[in-house]
Amino acid sequence: MIETGRLVLRHWETQDLPAFRAQSFDDEGMRYLIKLPDEAAFQEMLARLDLWRDTLGHSFWAVIRKADGAFLGLCGLKLGSPGTAIDGECEIGWRLGKEYWGQGYAREAAQAVLDWAWAQLPVPRISAITVLANTPSWGLMERLGMVRDHAADFDHPLVAEGSPLRPHITYRLNRPIVNHIG
Repeated sequence: MIETGRLVLRHWETQDLPAFRAQSFDDEGMRYLIKLPDEAAFQEMLARLDLWRDTLGHSFWAVIRKADGAFLGLCGLKLGSPGTAIDGECEIGWRLGKEYWGQGYAREAAQAVLDWAWAQLPVPRISAITVLANTPSWGLMERLGMVRDHAADFDHPLVAEGSPLRPHITYRLNRPIVNHIG
């Protein structure tokens, strides 16, 4: 579990599922992401989250608002997908329900995940991907200190050819260098 001033990040629980399901099938909220076609795909996603937690020790965690226990969305880490420019790398990602956009929750959660990763994982860098049109997402990447790696932009193999969601851009953040003086 990760805590911030306003949030708790933890593995999803049964009570999170109605809000999580609604977010996963919301057309506006998913407009820049690979859409889930049906309930079976939603269940497969839940199984992947469990698998990542069980095999990697981290996952895309539920983002819960402390003030009222509301499920805001997901934020966390996974391995970059096969066939992408970040295949096997540590990837950070987030997705919040549209009613929670623009309130600083994604940045707060993502910064906490980065801090956790640097303390817990021996990775040299963390990557993130999105589509160029998703300016809120890549804008957050930049506010987190991530830098666009133009040479690593790619066509996502899970998106149909010709789709405006196929071309992806890549951002990276190298492990901070800590100087111990004294």
